[in-house]
Amino acid sequence: MPRFAANLSMMYTEVPFLERFAAAARDGFKGVEFLFPYAHAPEEIAQRLAAADLELVLFNLPPGNWDAGDRGLASLPGREAEFAAGVTEALRYARVLRCRQLHVMAGIPPSTADRSTCRAAYIRSLKLACEQAAGEGIRLVIEPINTRDIPGYFLNRQDEAHAIRDEVGHSNLKVQMDLYHCQIVEGDVATKMRRYIADVGHVQIAGVPERHEPSIGEVNYPYLLDLLDSLGYTGWVGCEYRPRAGTSAGLGWMADYRNKA
Repeated sequence: MPRFAANLSMMYTEVPFLERFAAAARDGFKGVEFLFPYAHAPEEIAQRLAAADLELVLFNLPPGNWDAGDRGLASLPGREAEFAAGVTEALRYARVLRCRQLHVMAGIPPSTADRSTCRAAYIRSLKLACEQAAGEGIRLVIEPINTRDIPGYFLNRQDEAHAIRDEVGHSNLKVQMDLYHCQIVEGDVATKMRRYIADVGHVQIAGVPERHEPSIGEVNYPYLLDLLDSLGYTGWVGCEYRPRAGTSAGLGWMADYRNKA
């Protein structure tokens, strides 16, 4: 059965961030993920994880200036030094938080940037990050994201992500397969899962198209979650969705799936 991790950046927003760990544990989660930890000292977050007996399964490298529109730096020529500093910072947090997997956001290149130049920068940045993370025993993931949620994002398709992973050539680089993004951009999600699951390091789910609970919308998640099991996927499934009317009240989908399974 899939292991579900609560995304604390989107779920439990009824309470402040540091209170969300206990809330997730009360609802039966054993793992959590979030976008960024950098507004808090790593030791403070580590205390919340330990108190709630939770495993941190994923967070993102620093995205650059989020308020100014940055959504990652890896594919942005000219910002290599800033990216490298972000790798160092993320690894520092990962050590304290005992997190073994980090997401490297590709970013939104300037509209005038040449795509091949950005791709070359992306490859170089990923190689650098993989080399540094390998020394810590940490795996990196890259995620195709739909351009409706993040217009202009560099990486959008599963085949692109796996081609880049192959070119980088480091064993500690995998693809983060968010089934919500995959459905919006490509569809035919089950076929993509069968094709690529061996090189997928993390899976995320949300209802399509509104990004609410996975029980709401056009995607048959009970079928896809059963397929994950049949394909031998043993990683975590991140619940990266916006609850429609309260996080705990909306978790019936998870109880129903577990009872059925």
